[in-house]
Amino acid sequence: MLSGLFPNVRWDNMWEATYETLYMTGISTVVTFVLGLAIGIILFLTSPHQIWANKIANFITGSLVNIFRSIPFIVLIILLIPFTKFLLGTIRGMNAALPALIIGAAPFYARMVLIALREIDKGVLEAARSMGAKTSTIIWKVLIPESLPALLSGITVTAVTLVGYTAMAGIIGAGGLGNLAFIDGFQRSRDDVTLMATIIILIIVFIIQLIGDFITTKADKR
Repeated sequence: MLSGLFPNVRWDNMWEATYETLYMTGISTVVTFVLGLAIGIILFLTSPHQIWANKIANFITGSLVNIFRSIPFIVLIILLIPFTKFLLGTIRGMNAALPALIIGAAPFYARMVLIALREIDKGVLEAARSMGAKTSTIIWKVLIPESLPALLSGITVTAVTLVGYTAMAGIIGAGGLGNLAFIDGFQRSRDDVTLMATIIILIIVFIIQLIGDFITTKADKR
């Protein structure tokens, strides 16, 4: 039945492209979570009236985040081509897309982390500080647990965004469903290939959102 509806689709290529999209999304999401969380915490702790309050550090970190958040992803890919080639020796393939994906998504997630941390009850933080808690204790025992539902919700949104980023990265040869839809679908006027790639991308997004919402709900103890 599917072969009749999608006569030009080569399913081995489609499943390979799906794997590539999942690989790029999965790796970049994990690294983005760690890096974005660290940057967001630094932004929070260096802001006024916090433990590491430092105007210069906060301004520099915030500026870098804003700059990279403001660059359109397709432009960022092009700007990072020399860096990617230096780092990996190539600008093609799944791994070559990872630097742009991470650098593009981490600042976005860092801002979401900062927003989540600002929502924490100030009384909880003051109580921890008055009891002489170390900075590491405040981070791991107060900041992250208290903001966990928002952090998980934020990384879900970021992961969905990264799926879209992988599709754009495919246009410059990174592989994945975006690359297949463009090369095998659009350029060869095979609309069924483009449609099937789009359907699979939508399914991936739906599953990510479903899993993310489930985990966020479980983590929310309110």
